[in-house]
Amino acid sequence: MSAIREEMPVLTRHEGDWVGTYTVVDTEGKIVDKYESHLTCQFPEDGSHSYYQINRYKWSDGKQEEYEFPGTYRDKALWFDTERIDGKAWEVDDATVILWFSYKTVPDMYLYEMIVISPCNNHRARTWHWFKNNQLFKRTLIQEERLR
Repeated sequence: MSAIREEMPVLTRHEGDWVGTYTVVDTEGKIVDKYESHLTCQFPEDGSHSYYQINRYKWSDGKQEEYEFPGTYRDKALWFDTERIDGKAWEVDDATVILWFSYKTVPDMYLYEMIVISPCNNHRARTWHWFKNNQLFKRTLIQEERLR
């Protein structure tokens, strides 16, 4: 068993495919965006990456986006350094992972994500808190279920 699977057992429970809905709200709770998602969370056996995630998004108007996030494991945390983001994820209890990341093209903005997986491993609740100039300016609410 690899070190990431041994030392980040909560993250390991997220392996597989997840489908859900992202709802973006402003600080007053008004919905400013909503879209469907399909995420794939992998721990490649070939050693190419400690972790690999593919995010696919689809809006009702037909718009689609897809992003790949390879991660490196060290110091009991998962680190991301892609063309798009810098970030770090770590476990805080037996159901919760916290992720901090920033977009490289927007240096004064960052977010914290809380990811909570159900005891049966088939449901996730995720919340993003977006900050710009250290001030909260929106939240993303994500509800997902395991596809496989």
